[in-house]
Amino acid sequence: MIFAGVDVNKEPIPVLPTVHYNMGGTPTNWRGEVITYDEEEGCDKVIPGLLAAGEVACASVHGANRLGANSLLDLVAFGRACAHTVKEDYTPGAAQPDLKDSAGESSIANIDKLRHTDGTEPSAKVRLEFQKTMQSYAAVFRTGDVLKEGVDKVNDVYKKMNHLKLSDKGLIWNTDLIETLELQNIALNAVQTIESACAREESRGAHAREDFPDRIDEYDYKQPLEGQVKKPLSEHWRKHT
Repeated sequence: MIFAGVDVNKEPIPVLPTVHYNMGGTPTNWRGEVITYDEEEGCDKVIPGLLAAGEVACASVHGANRLGANSLLDLVAFGRACAHTVKEDYTPGAAQPDLKDSAGESSIANIDKLRHTDGTEPSAKVRLEFQKTMQSYAAVFRTGDVLKEGVDKVNDVYKKMNHLKLSDKGLIWNTDLIETLELQNIALNAVQTIESACAREESRGAHAREDFPDRIDEYDYKQPLEGQVKKPLSEHWRKHT
């Protein structure tokens, strides 16, 4: 039996690390409402009309955004919470702001730009460079020096996004175009992931910095909260990580 060019009766099957999914980073409250931080008021602030649940969301509950949003906690608890929030706060058929006449044109323009681009970098080659760079410099266990080097290398690869080359210019079953559109998302994800990992000087959850082994919270959660004084946001890492 041959798998990936290897006879599995004689040699081990090659295994590469990969990403099954990205754990969500959009902070939400228990109602599924997306929140931001109001620096002037020093507290969380709900973004009206924007809700999140599943892989994209981070409700700060252990396990809530694990397993690619397939966990029961996410589906049953936060999906249900979003439904209740919509029912309680929003009216079916309510008037919505008018769309601009140019709505959607930027997406069409992006597709046409990719189809007719005359670059030198095949999207498959660029995607592979992103993969190898992220595997080498943004692995599970990280250090600041390696991440800083990785930031430069990932940004160098990202520059090649301006010079992509498509072999298929058509609109029928154009897998080259689809993969290039996916590459645009992958590229942004790679840059955001490694830049934020480099800036995030702590270890928490799936982010393990060997140069920052101790996590810092607003409270010492190993001790009773009674009697503790909450640290200001400037002295700890927000729990929505």
